Amino acid sequence: MIKFYFFLITSLFIVQSKDAFGQSREFEILKNLELIDQVHEHLELYFVDEPQTGKISKVAIDAMLKELDPYTVFYHESNMEDYRLMTTGEYGGIGALIRSIKGDTYIVEPYEGKPAQTSGLKAGDKIISIEGIQMAAKTSEQVSTALKGPKGSSIKIEVERRGLIKSFIVEREQIKIPDVPYSGMIDDNIAYVKLSSFSQTAFQSVQSEYQKLQDEGMRYAILDLRNNGGGLLFEAVKIVNLFVPKGELVVYTKGRVEKENREFITREVPLFPDIPLVVLINENSASASEIVAGSLQDMDRAVIIGQQSFGKGLVQRTYDLKYGSKLKVTISKYYTPSGRCVQRLEYYDRNIDNAPEEISDSLIRTFKTKNGRDVIDGRGIVPDKELIRNTFSELTSEIIINDLIFEFVNQYVSGIDSISGPKEFELGDDGYNDFISFVETRPDFKYSTIVEKKLIEIKEILQKDSIYSDVQAAFSNLEKMVKTDLLKDLERYKTEIAPLIENEIVARFYFQKGKTVHSFSFSDVIKESRRILKTPSEYAKILNQ
Repeated sequence: MIKFYFFLITSLFIVQSKDAFGQSREFEILKNLELIDQVHEHLELYFVDEPQTGKISKVAIDAMLKELDPYTVFYHESNMEDYRLMTTGEYGGIGALIRSIKGDTYIVEPYEGKPAQTSGLKAGDKIISIEGIQMAAKTSEQVSTALKGPKGSSIKIEVERRGLIKSFIVEREQIKIPDVPYSGMIDDNIAYVKLSSFSQTAFQSVQSEYQKLQDEGMRYAILDLRNNGGGLLFEAVKIVNLFVPKGELVVYTKGRVEKENREFITREVPLFPDIPLVVLINENSASASEIVAGSLQDMDRAVIIGQQSFGKGLVQRTYDLKYGSKLKVTISKYYTPSGRCVQRLEYYDRNIDNAPEEISDSLIRTFKTKNGRDVIDGRGIVPDKELIRNTFSELTSEIIINDLIFEFVNQYVSGIDSISGPKEFELGDDGYNDFISFVETRPDFKYSTIVEKKLIEIKEILQKDSIYSDVQAAFSNLEKMVKTDLLKDLERYKTEIAPLIENEIVARFYFQKGKTVHSFSFSDVIKESRRILKTPSEYAKILNQ
């Protein structure tokens, strides 16, 4: 009977899709659907153990979609919480960022004003149990799932803090991850808005924040889209409309199906048509972020500063399926007003390892902005003012990887009730010396440079050769010359490490907002943005005005 219904549905599918797919594809579709049905049937009849049909089907669907691109995704009815979080930025939980560190899960940032923070949980707390279930050896994803639940439900959480076990009863709330985690005036007249996602409320949030800042004396604006992976296309169009006239083409889409060929035009009179604008991007700015940055660049309406963006020029739509499931499908590519598509990877043209290839340099085309500047497709958004991303020294990288700053700050703040404001706070020499002492007491922290590691490799090769005895003395001298001196390097890279420690300390008392404010003092991107905005001749020159 099941098989009969399967073929009935298949036949209807073939008949209905005959015009769309053409006669030549009918047999191929029917053959493959029949094979899938036969595989399921034989597993049910003959597999040695009773198959978990639901699990097998989910794996099969995921594997099938993986062959297309990373953005075509099946949401099972049990994963609807993930879908709601993606589209609305909301979930039921305690409001805290957690991370796995050396096999345990820690609270690394309670969100200000949310249940975790108001209940007394703090950054640095190691999660021991949730509702009596031990969390040792659990992944951060498993812990996150245990923390989530319906609004109004209570949850008992045990944590370890400075060697003591503490229990908290936390009432879950509907947590809305803010589209704008921070906005404020950088100085007397430069307004800054950080947009972290394009959920259903992104436009309203951005508009509201800029209107508030306008009342505080805004004459210049910065829109920070760094690390913003995108979201809803309509929200991007409306945000662009804040700065450009009514009736302007922001983006258009082209799909295999003709009805997906659409143009998106600004519909409203802009609130800020003339304000000098800088948009910040980096390699993690994607999709809707690239629509905003790319369209404003094409219209010569904003100076784009930072690093080349990710390059996601694909548009998805979500379809409702049976049994409460959903399917998110890539339906088209989008193009900025100049006619360029920013898509960097070609998922249908994969290499021998089945990894997508970058679009070939020979296929990259040049387009013109409104004022005649050259821009290219196939490579994301190339900033008007490209800044080299600060790369950390090997020592700083190892300190971050080993979570030494996080662990030191846990100890540092244990006896402190308050610190000076986020703009004013400094670690100072005494604080940094405390960090040096902390690192010294960590025998498990091993630090060596790339040069040292390469010398070890060379030495191992030479030791297998008779020549080693002739060069051993010289090689030993070379090893001594390049050997790392941890204390000396901690002093050498103080200007690099100290701001990271300061930022973590500030976050413990002033949360994400304070951390953002403090970072302005040492951010090259913010400094360059201020300089360009305050130099009208350079601003105009960049935009070819």
